[in-house]
Amino acid sequence: MAQDTDAPKAADKGKGKAVDESKDEKPILNGKKEDDKKDAVEEELSEEDQQLKSELDMIVERLTESNKELYKTALEAMKTSIKTSTSSMTAVPKPLKFLRPHYETLTKLYEEWLASENKTSLADVLSVIGMTFSDEDKQDTLKYRLLAPTSDISSWGHEYVRHLALEIGEVYGKRITADESTSDLIDLALILVPLFIKSNAEADAVDLMSELEIIEQIPKFVDENTYARVCLYMVSMVNLLTYPDNETFLRTAHNIYMEYKQFTQAIVLAIRLHDVELIKADFDKAENPTLKKQLAFLVARQRIVLDLPENNEDEQVILECASNLKLSEHFKSLGKELNILDPKTTEDIYKSHLESSRVAGMTNLDSARHNLAAAFVNAFVNAGFGNDKMMLVEGEKESWVWKTKADGMMSTVASMGTLLLWDIENGLDKIDKYTYSAETEISAGAMLAIGIMNSGVRFDSEPALALLGDAEKLHHSNPLIRTACIMGLGLSYAGSNKEDLLELLLPIISDSSQDMQISAMAALSCGLIFVGSSHPDVTETIVTTLMDDERKNQLTDKWTRFLALGLGLLFFGRQEEVDVILETLKAVEHPMAKATAVLAEICAWAGTGAVLKIQELLHICNEHKEESDDKKGDELLQAYAVIGIALVAMGEDIGQEMVLRQFGHLMHYGEANIRKAVPLAMGLISPSNPQMKVYDTLSRYSHDNDPEVAINAIFAMGMLGAGTNNARLAQLLRQLASYYHRDQDALFMVRIAQGLLHMGKGTLSINPFHTDRQVLSQVSTAGLLATMIALIDPKEFITGTSHYLLYFLVTAMHPRFLVTLDEQLKPLKVNVRVGQAVDVVGQAGRPKTITGWQTQSTPVLLGYGERAELEDEEYISLNGTLEGLVILQKVRR
Repeated sequence: MAQDTDAPKAADKGKGKAVDESKDEKPILNGKKEDDKKDAVEEELSEEDQQLKSELDMIVERLTESNKELYKTALEAMKTSIKTSTSSMTAVPKPLKFLRPHYETLTKLYEEWLASENKTSLADVLSVIGMTFSDEDKQDTLKYRLLAPTSDISSWGHEYVRHLALEIGEVYGKRITADESTSDLIDLALILVPLFIKSNAEADAVDLMSELEIIEQIPKFVDENTYARVCLYMVSMVNLLTYPDNETFLRTAHNIYMEYKQFTQAIVLAIRLHDVELIKADFDKAENPTLKKQLAFLVARQRIVLDLPENNEDEQVILECASNLKLSEHFKSLGKELNILDPKTTEDIYKSHLESSRVAGMTNLDSARHNLAAAFVNAFVNAGFGNDKMMLVEGEKESWVWKTKADGMMSTVASMGTLLLWDIENGLDKIDKYTYSAETEISAGAMLAIGIMNSGVRFDSEPALALLGDAEKLHHSNPLIRTACIMGLGLSYAGSNKEDLLELLLPIISDSSQDMQISAMAALSCGLIFVGSSHPDVTETIVTTLMDDERKNQLTDKWTRFLALGLGLLFFGRQEEVDVILETLKAVEHPMAKATAVLAEICAWAGTGAVLKIQELLHICNEHKEESDDKKGDELLQAYAVIGIALVAMGEDIGQEMVLRQFGHLMHYGEANIRKAVPLAMGLISPSNPQMKVYDTLSRYSHDNDPEVAINAIFAMGMLGAGTNNARLAQLLRQLASYYHRDQDALFMVRIAQGLLHMGKGTLSINPFHTDRQVLSQVSTAGLLATMIALIDPKEFITGTSHYLLYFLVTAMHPRFLVTLDEQLKPLKVNVRVGQAVDVVGQAGRPKTITGWQTQSTPVLLGYGERAELEDEEYISLNGTLEGLVILQKVRR
């Protein structure tokens, strides 16, 4: 060892001059004398390094001589020296270190030489040495690379290619600002892209093309081995991009998937683009009938209605899949598998014996109000199972209905629709007798029950349209029956874009002789039916109603908010398209116009995570409102802004974290109208996903001095835990039942929250994201939003007489199951691993996509953030993700 350390000293003695030259490049050792520094420098250069340095010095000297014949060999030697130098990625390679002091000399030579092969070759070398000057904002690597475009870039190594890409991005930005040509940069980038993809750096390739706005050209660089990784990275970037780049990325990835016959992944992206024409085109291109059935399940999950043929048996089955007709059957078979078919009673949920003994009896009083709460709890808990111990019991026919009063009867009868969810064949018979009741509330409840039961299921015979669209019922003298029919139509045809409904509903919106309640509900139903379609007729009708002078006094009515929401839902997810409406609303002088504009805007940007929109909404919340005539409009404006923050941020995890912090500030410093909306926004940001940090905060708010804040916090706790049976939340809600045993309204809401928590006995979810949390269901979000908007003033609606508005949640209710089917759509039992999903974007190799898994046999329940994968390779899934209804094909060996 001693011999090694002495060697450089011996070698350096005769070469003191050479060492001095490179002294500037060496690190200065603190606190040492000059001699020590020299020693350190001398010690650092081994004999081998010194020899390399001398050689390079000599090569540079050759280039400065007048004999041009030596240039070519000198440059080749220099290149070879750089390319063969091996060093770690963290340090600058030795040849570059030694050539760095000569950089100025070489650049001057370049300027002096006449155009020749040697001059290009020198530019090639200067481009590489230029990498060591990256901190000086010179971008020389790129400058000289553009002067030597023909040489082989890949031979300089991966780090050089990445550095070059970085500088292309920087210079492109400057040139775009200065309005200069960028074609040379794009040509160079297109040389780098295949190099990146070849070396498994797909992310770098996509980033470079994204920066130069040429992502549409990426399909020609991918092949069957690389397309999957490229598309995965592109799709995961979409949430972080602004409009219209996000759409361009989705369309490009969609085209790549279609090229490689990945129909399920492609159709998921078409669904995310809300492009029905594209979905239909993808559907038609799939030739295999079994694959078509799988695509039909995906389309049905998003509640999109396609106009499908039914000429033969296969096509009829495909139509059945697309109409959700078997959803009820699969859901019940899941219940059978989990052994939860027996109906639960409200006492099973309340567990009054666990409430503090002091008030145990008092929270269970037999009052009409308490019985109404029980009807809701029973409806949510036994939802979809078609049996319970209260409403559908033969013999004691209408016992429970008569235990409630007035409007309560309507919600109680309507609860049967939730119990019979998706099961139209059996359900219509059971509800039929109530439709003829002389009591208008009961008849209204039956109408609403029919609408709820049909939600998301398409029947050829269109029973909902026949029963609810009947002129006698739709224009009944009693406003409750009219409201129930209109709301029922909205629930049953949500997302269907069914034009037939326009002639029924549009006249009701524009008829100024109608109560605002009726017109607003008709607008909201149209919003649900044509959600995200920006339908021109509906838009025009609602905007005209808002501008109608005869309606001016009505616009201050509490129901006007649903008119505004109907307008907003039409532009759901449409992003910049909503700007036309916002301009139109500026012309409306009514105080509700501003609030309506905010509502339309938050719907348009829902789930996009757009940071600028969130900032705009925070500004609205920060404005201090003076007492004035348009107080109500301003109050709603700020409440909508709070809910909008959650609605925009819900699509993206980091955005959610940031927004939850902001809610804390709003709660501390906001005025009453803002504070009421904060708990709702917290519920909206993670429905059916009980995060401890969120429900602990809500638990604090549920004891707030402002009763409306407390009521909304309780409801938000129910939303957060909806369908999860979360034990901690169940305990918190029991404590609240004791705490609020004297407060009718708060206790009512505690019961509702308990019902939501155990929704579908723990098998349903109201989270609007599905298909591995990639797709936001417009219909689900619209239903959640309608409930939120009603709860901004809980005492005006939900805890008052309009509690039936809670049934808007039905559009968001969906089983959180994985059911595997064979090619004949019969249930198929296979083993799957269920674990927490892991983000594998951009990771090398074939990393595991789940962690901490357990093996279970299907059907299985999937919690928020969980993912399943097949245990063995006996079957392959026709779906890209194992979620919902999945068809498996046996592997043919």
